Amino acid sequence: MATKTDSSDIALTQRDFEELQKDVSSSSLWNKDLAPTTIKERTWSTWNIAALWIGMSVVITTYTLAGGFIEAGMNWWQAMFTILLGNTIVLIPMMLNAHAGTKYGVSFPVLSRASFGTKGANIPALLRAVVACGWFGIQTWIGGTALDALFSVISPTWAHLFNDASVLGVAVHTWIGFFLFWGIQVVIILKGVEGIKHLETWSAPLLLGGGLILLIWASWRAGGLGRVLTESSALQKERNAFWTIFPGALTASVGYWATLSLNIPDFTRYARSQKSQMVGQALGLPLTMTAFAFIGVAVTSATLLIYGIAIPNPVDLMARFDSVTIILFATAVIFAAQLSTNMAANVVSPSNDFSNLNPKRISYVLGGLITALIGVVMMPWKLMDSMGGYIFTWLIGYSGLMGAIAGILICDYWVLRKRRLDLAGLFETEGPYSYSRGPSIGLLLWILAFATVIVVELILLSSDALSASIFVHLFLAALAVVLLVFAPRAFANPIEKGWNWSAIIALCVAIAPVVPGFIRAATTPGGQVSTPTFFDHLYTYAWFVTFGLGFVIYYVLMNGKLRRE
Repeated sequence: MATKTDSSDIALTQRDFEELQKDVSSSSLWNKDLAPTTIKERTWSTWNIAALWIGMSVVITTYTLAGGFIEAGMNWWQAMFTILLGNTIVLIPMMLNAHAGTKYGVSFPVLSRASFGTKGANIPALLRAVVACGWFGIQTWIGGTALDALFSVISPTWAHLFNDASVLGVAVHTWIGFFLFWGIQVVIILKGVEGIKHLETWSAPLLLGGGLILLIWASWRAGGLGRVLTESSALQKERNAFWTIFPGALTASVGYWATLSLNIPDFTRYARSQKSQMVGQALGLPLTMTAFAFIGVAVTSATLLIYGIAIPNPVDLMARFDSVTIILFATAVIFAAQLSTNMAANVVSPSNDFSNLNPKRISYVLGGLITALIGVVMMPWKLMDSMGGYIFTWLIGYSGLMGAIAGILICDYWVLRKRRLDLAGLFETEGPYSYSRGPSIGLLLWILAFATVIVVELILLSSDALSASIFVHLFLAALAVVLLVFAPRAFANPIEKGWNWSAIIALCVAIAPVVPGFIRAATTPGGQVSTPTFFDHLYTYAWFVTFGLGFVIYYVLMNGKLRRE
């Protein structure tokens, strides 16, 4: 196998790979978790990558996705077509961003340094991390409710624990199930990244087998798959024309994995070759998403025939069985589904992203623990309140952020730099990616934290449900005092290099056109505006709009600069 050295301080090239040779471990931008993988560490095969996607795709939110489209007015095959098309589209930026991870062994926040700057990279990293925290909370909530249902069947008194006491409108026993599942994941976080490969590889066959068994059972009990699909029209709660809901549904399907289309280098940095990551993703993502969404529609439709009511949540369906053995198996499948998805999709990325804030102080494990805490604070039980809000506010809303970042990254790596990066320079504070001066990360975090405290307090003051809790207000007041105490330290070194303002301007301008539509959707019950304006229509294409604008604006702003360099 031929190798060659391009230069003493850049890399060793071996087939698809470049390996860092210069010692940059003393840099404030380096830690062992963010360091490029060595060639020996790049061991993930095509099956490992495909299993990763099977493990992440077979999850309850995928199971319920097509049902949300049908509720809005689609029939079953229109919903399947939309999901397949959306996942095929998002596969393209997925593979493009994955290339740098495989070639250079770098994670998403490190790759972002090339386009946003060594400090500016924290902006896309934190935006991605916040979305991951929200997803972590959602998947943990679903996993916790599955444990809660299992305990309720095993012990009837469980459902009436503490005399049916509740907190924030949620039963105490459900909170116990939630935090138990949360604690299990924290233990896995402490084990590091390599365990995720084995978790996904082990869980993939179980998840596929469990889904197939559920489909066969539902079809048998309901009188055949043909009858089940015919009756699926009864799931429609609205009678909207297909073309009126297709744009939003397609954007939601793209947005579902728009997050991973950014941080996929976090995984492909371990791939054996470009072929492994491309074939593995092509086999694992679109087909698995469509197949499991189909199982969700078919089984939900079958429950109408079996029980007389639609049961879209498999956790609720599981509670209908009397056999403890069946419930244990169903819980194991749901447990594996939520666990494999959360560990891969919603822990790896934010752990690296938070670590990128201060590599010398925040490790991958500490970043994972921060993710787990923020996931609770984001109140996942509220994010899943309604299917319409989940699709048209959550999925489409954050897709606008992810699309703009993806457009900038792809333009920078593929078009402007033509897949050439200075690997050592990504870890140099005075290197090629230090760009211009700007506010320090400490100052930005202080401003963000203080603004968050003020906004949360204002929200609570206007909320009937929480305004009566004096302890919440006292906690926020104490937090504000602590932040004021640390203000002098935050303002001590307010300016530092590492900001590419061209990327930041491109990001802000690209996002701006979809903000009015997002605000209208977020303040409308169910997320669907009855009298849409131009900006509401634009919002339904959020990912596509921001991706295109981000790509073009960044190209215009940076093309001349890179040519002069």
